[in-house]
Parts: sequence; C-alpha cells; structure tokens
Amino acid sequence: MDARMFGLETPLMAALQHLLDVPDGDAGAGGDKAGAAAGGPTRTYVRDARAMAATPADVKELPGAYAFVVDMPGLGTGDIKVQVEDERVLVISGERRREEKEDAKYLRMERRMGKFMRKFVLPDNANMDKISAVCKDGVLTVTVEKLPPPEPKKPKTIEVKVA
Repeated sequence: MDARMFGLETPLMAALQHLLDVPDGDAGAGGDKAGAAAGGPTRTYVRDARAMAATPADVKELPGAYAFVVDMPGLGTGDIKVQVEDERVLVISGERRREEKEDAKYLRMERRMGKFMRKFVLPDNANMDKISAVCKDGVLTVTVEKLPPPEPKKPKTIEVKVA
C-alpha cells in the first residue's frame, strides 16, 4: 500500500515504508550484501532497528552514577548480555524465546518474543571500569559510575627576585 494515498508523504513515513518493504527472505546466499548492493538497508540493520525500537528503557543520572533501567520480565541472566563496544557504547541485548509444548496450542500470542537490543553512548565522565548489572523482579538495572571531577589546577606562584 502506498502512503501517498492517504496524504502521508513525509520523509519519516518514506523511511518507515522503505524499512518495511525489505522482505526477510531477501538475503539468500549473499547474506547482507544483497540488500546493501541494491542501495537499501541490510537485513542486519533492519533486524537491529526493529529490536532497538521494541526495547524501551529509562536512563537516569544520579549524583555519582548513570542508571539504565530496562524491563526484562521472564528472562534469566543467561538470556541477557551487557557489553561495552567501541570503548564508550553500552549495549544491552538478548533474546526472549517462546516456550514450546507439544500438547499446548496457542489461542493468542501477545507477548513479544525474539531479539532485543539497546545501545547507549556513554558520556566522557563515565567510569568504564565500574559498570554493574543487576536483574531483580524482571527489571534490569545497569549502573555506570561517574569519574570524580578533575581537581582544579592551582595557579603556580613564581617568586620574583630583586636584581
């Protein structure tokens, strides 16, 4: 369906329509190169964009740290991965899998399944050596401590000699 039919001809709608037009089976043996060669986004890019859009997060600045809070109901620690890429990019990712039971038939499937991911560029005062992650009651909290503020430079006093 063409968005122009409804008067929705904006750059944002055009970009969304372009992303939705990429079929999942487009990358055969060529992998992601098929989409990139055609000038469009690769399957990896589209998959990551969908995963990031479907993973809401809260970011809080505390007096001594930054806190990233993400709801992760029903996931264990083995399903969640917290990494730092490129020295300053915090990546929270993982996958929620559907429980498969042979004797059960789903009548309705509303809970989101599949991969999720969020990326955050950390500020310059983030201490990369002091990052912790805790998942409690289905809520993941990643805490990144701040570096102490630099000491103000004291002016250097120079003794004046009488000649």
